[in-house]
Amino acid sequence: MATFSLSRSIQLQPVCFIKPYLFKPNFQSYPYHSLKSRPCPLWSSSFSLCLLHTRALSHHHHHRRRSPLLPPHTIGPKPARRPIPSVRSFCISASSTVAEMADTGSNPLLKEFYFPPFDSIEASHVRPGIRALLKQLECDLEELERTVEPTWPKLVEPLERIVDRLAVVWGAVSHLKAVKDNADLRSAIEEVQPEKVAFELKLGQSKPIYNAFKAIRESSDWEALTGARKRIVEAQIKEAVLNGVALDDEKREEFNKIEQELAKLSQKFGENVLDSTKKFEKLITDKKDIEGLPASALGLAAQTAVSKGHENATAESGPWMITLDAPSFMAVVQHAKNRTLREEVYRAYISRASSESLDNTAIIDQILKLRLEKAKLLGYNNYAEVSMASKMATVEKAEELLEKLRSASWNPAVQDMEDLKVFAKSQGAPEADNLNHWDTSFWSERLRESKYDLNEEELRPYFSFPKVMDGLFSLAHKLFGISVEPADGLAPVWMSDVKFYRVNGSSGSPIAYFYFDPYSRPSEKRGGAWMDEVVGRSRVLSQDGSSPRLPVAHMVCNQMPPVGDKPSLMTFREVETVFHEFGHALQHMLTKQDEGLVAGIRNIEWDAVELPSQFMENWCYHRDTLMSIGKHYETGESIPDDIYKKLLAARTFRAGSQSLRQLRFATLDLQLHSKYVPGGPESIFDVDRRVSEKTQVLPPLAEDKFLCGFSHIFAGGYAAGYYSYKWAEVLSADAFSAFEDAGLNDDKAVKETGHRFRETVLALGGGKAPLEVFVEFRGREPSPEALLRHNGLLQVA
Repeated sequence: MATFSLSRSIQLQPVCFIKPYLFKPNFQSYPYHSLKSRPCPLWSSSFSLCLLHTRALSHHHHHRRRSPLLPPHTIGPKPARRPIPSVRSFCISASSTVAEMADTGSNPLLKEFYFPPFDSIEASHVRPGIRALLKQLECDLEELERTVEPTWPKLVEPLERIVDRLAVVWGAVSHLKAVKDNADLRSAIEEVQPEKVAFELKLGQSKPIYNAFKAIRESSDWEALTGARKRIVEAQIKEAVLNGVALDDEKREEFNKIEQELAKLSQKFGENVLDSTKKFEKLITDKKDIEGLPASALGLAAQTAVSKGHENATAESGPWMITLDAPSFMAVVQHAKNRTLREEVYRAYISRASSESLDNTAIIDQILKLRLEKAKLLGYNNYAEVSMASKMATVEKAEELLEKLRSASWNPAVQDMEDLKVFAKSQGAPEADNLNHWDTSFWSERLRESKYDLNEEELRPYFSFPKVMDGLFSLAHKLFGISVEPADGLAPVWMSDVKFYRVNGSSGSPIAYFYFDPYSRPSEKRGGAWMDEVVGRSRVLSQDGSSPRLPVAHMVCNQMPPVGDKPSLMTFREVETVFHEFGHALQHMLTKQDEGLVAGIRNIEWDAVELPSQFMENWCYHRDTLMSIGKHYETGESIPDDIYKKLLAARTFRAGSQSLRQLRFATLDLQLHSKYVPGGPESIFDVDRRVSEKTQVLPPLAEDKFLCGFSHIFAGGYAAGYYSYKWAEVLSADAFSAFEDAGLNDDKAVKETGHRFRETVLALGGGKAPLEVFVEFRGREPSPEALLRHNGLLQVA
């Protein structure tokens, strides 16, 4: 099979590769490549549901602000900042009153730290802390602009210190908002955010810094620079232009107003989604109304009821509280025999954030209008072109890929629906001839159980959270030679059930750390799953002056919490989600790049950043791996071999439908950012309906306002980038096929291939173009053959 070129001259044979979206996660940064929060894609195996609302706040910043060198969350082990002390202290004393200084003296946000003081940061610290920090950074920026020279020590190193400090502190605050949201924190962030954005714009539009980078690019020393340093210089020049550095004063002022407004709108969008999700509560007192719900869901519903004041609620006798949080919502639409309940919950879900004070419709219109204005200011035709300026693909190539996948997926998806109708009729379902959206998930689960004799709920006892993590860490040791050990107590955490881990290299010494917040908390924590950078690897921010600062990550999921004395028992999809997020974390933690601005996940083109995460999911279907994580939580017995075979067989169940679901999101995203005219004859919902005609076998309901909850593109970094989930699947499947070629049962070969993967994909970070990194690992350019094979799909002549 010819190769599938993922360079900008991408070519794809007319073949269909469909992914049975059983639930994953994901992310990446935006134009200035400071990647944050890799949220998982919107999919589930049998229902159009967004299981993950990206990091509304932090993600948007990457998307919007494009500061020159802002790496995602770059914090660090008491970094040796060498901050030009005399200038800094002069600035602060000149511009701060004694009262202000006293007020900030005990502020945890202003102390030196490696692990953020998550347990002591309060909303009251945000206003004074961020303002004092911005004053310091303003001074540092002024000093840098005054003394800048086109050399690494006089340009890049002081710049990295400035952006690192801001990323560290703001990162800690915005992370707390994502996992422990409250009104006071929201209000404080909302008040200081414009000041922070103004500083980032000033930094991103600094002509002395921009000119110094250009001077490096044009100097006689250019060829002597390492590849990583060249990538930094080229990225910063490009990002400065995308930041508006080349605009005249009047246009730059207009650009900055747009950026400020987009920051506010994005934050408000995410808050509306969270609040409207939280607002829906349905108390059920009659057990027959929730017939079909598995024991795990009943336990969660009773536990939720207790938390809402029904202190005597039990799984057996209720009452039960149903919410729109993923574990509760999915249980209802997949298992509740009560069709009326399924319909009520489904309709509530698709209308989130679309009415009254929480309506996101006008916000979407305004975001799209401002993004288009911004694109025109920068000299582009539309916002999609701005987005693609820093990706592997072009608008045309992304559309070409999506259409080839769509045309190949349509007939299998039509057949999926026919199969569902026939099966429902065979079960005597009165709705068989008129299946609606609230029926498809329910009957898909029944068909899956019938066809493969596989009941996801019956698998939960085999996937207890502690055993899954043990198995995942064993796999990481086998593939990459690292060991992961609990290090609870070493770093402050924001909740008692947050886990903290140390990652050790082959010598036994630490090479990274990460937090893991696994459980759903619908009242305060955003839905979905994501990975985020806390601190990046950096030579400049070395703690001891010799070895680079070690990276720190956090992973966040929303799986079912422990109920009673049982551990958290996971669905297979939740297992995949954890593997996915850990893949992102590995690329951040196992980087060997010492240049902080391209270490780990930074400066990796958005449409390539899903490679390690999607790669890790493949191991969930590897027999030895699955047997190592699938241990019954009570008996310790391994998952039966026949169940493993059924899981493997069910991997491509309803593959056409799952592919179309993702293609709807990706196509809609590109349409809104390339062809939609704000204020024109078509509304955003008209565009969705038009896209749905070709991507949904069952047309959406007239009141479907899915877009009002599409946080990935309106409160996250995926605007004109949602296609990248599909783009990166080609890379990830082909990367896994290297292990298949070597022999998955040959431990020596797996270790050797794992070492090569670690030394290329995981080690090189954004210091080398992703296509070059892939070729270095695989020995050739990517081919879609592995993806086609994994998904059991036909070639289309």
